[in-house]
Amino acid sequence: MRSGILHLGSLRDVGAFSSHLRNHAIAIPVDMELLSPAKTPLGEVLKTNRFSIGNRFAIQPMEGWDGTPDGRPSDLTIRRWQNFGRSGAKLIWGGEAVAVRHDGRANPNQLLISRNTRDDLARLRETLIASAGSAVVVGLQLTHSGRFSRPNSRRPEPRILYRHPILDRRLDLSADYPLLTDGDIREIIEDFHHAARMAYEIGFDFVDIKHCHGYLGHEFLSAHTREGDYGGSFENRTRFLREVVQGIRAVAPGMELAVRLSAFDSIPFNKTGEPESFEGHIPYRWGFGINPENPTEPDLTEPIQFLSLLRTLNIQLVNITGGSPYTNPHMQRPALFPPSDGYQPPEDPLIGVARQMDATRALKRLFPEMIFVGTGYTYLQDFLPFVAQAAVREGWVDVVGLGRIVLSYPELVRDVLEGRPLERKRFCRTFSDCTTAPRNALPSGCYPLDEHYKASEAGRQLRAIKNAKRS
Repeated sequence: MRSGILHLGSLRDVGAFSSHLRNHAIAIPVDMELLSPAKTPLGEVLKTNRFSIGNRFAIQPMEGWDGTPDGRPSDLTIRRWQNFGRSGAKLIWGGEAVAVRHDGRANPNQLLISRNTRDDLARLRETLIASAGSAVVVGLQLTHSGRFSRPNSRRPEPRILYRHPILDRRLDLSADYPLLTDGDIREIIEDFHHAARMAYEIGFDFVDIKHCHGYLGHEFLSAHTREGDYGGSFENRTRFLREVVQGIRAVAPGMELAVRLSAFDSIPFNKTGEPESFEGHIPYRWGFGINPENPTEPDLTEPIQFLSLLRTLNIQLVNITGGSPYTNPHMQRPALFPPSDGYQPPEDPLIGVARQMDATRALKRLFPEMIFVGTGYTYLQDFLPFVAQAAVREGWVDVVGLGRIVLSYPELVRDVLEGRPLERKRFCRTFSDCTTAPRNALPSGCYPLDEHYKASEAGRQLRAIKNAKRS
């Protein structure tokens, strides 16, 4: 942990937390008390074009590392989805990232949607709904991992759209490494169509066309230097989205569509927690939602243009995030302790939370008719419910998205909405074991707080790996 960053667990109450925010000029809204179940805005129903969401909590789509080699859910996957269901959240945003084809899997244990796995995913959805016990809106996040594909082992097998002066060097890609052709891209688009049709047949309420965290959909948005139909102009860089949407509407006309978007990016950071040198690369032409003259700063000009496109495409559900877990994880997933292959936080993680919340608020103000899900709340720990209530009450966001916290404390939503005492010892403290484990070919889970993982053989292996790194 970098010195000078306050451990939130040391703050005695929400008043101390509010004072800390004020003293450090960190713009995060916070209420001083939680309202009763009858009065809390977190329990209000939210109506979309096609369905009603029973409260203001969503479960975020976390990338799974516990499927089978052929892309089916394992017992661990089923257990995790059961927890999603019983959480009390009424919007399950995508369940988790599900690849539309094998070569686009982010890891060899990522779920895959295909004719061979269709029935398994149907049962997985049914298990979640049965666990929820009442009406819940369930989507499926469709993805291709592009530059960060690792379908067969921990060895990268990238599928790239353009040359990147920093990331190509990191992945040791030579100048003649092949780019995806326009023909390759059209095949992938058809895979999205087929995947959405299967999700529709299975009964999912919507599909998320993933455009975040450096994966293929997101990389299209930064393909300023790519030639051909899918790069250069904004119209070309969004052609992938438009053609995916057009095809899904044709093959699954009753399917609601959604997009999870990295509304801002940043230059990649190195192992010392510093941004990579961009000398000689200004204006910076390999990012989206950034200031090309200073690529460490967000610029929402093009994200606003992208949201305008979603409006014309009649896409109402938007989930806002930022950055990438591979290149600038402190922006994407604020944490006090980095994973084994990460770097110490270069800023107070609360600044990262505020950055994501502010971007969401700015976009919500411009597109009030859209339904916005917010990201970055887990780092708030004990104070998450107080900030969530304030953010919804003040109109910063429509739905509060929960990710890592659900692995350690799946009943948090029920406890908040039913007015029960919160279990302080179950809040995620962002030790990042849920990331360190898969970085070392182990299933992702909460090893410090979930006894199922803590007592497992994988838990023993993870402790040995961490001990070896400390020695």
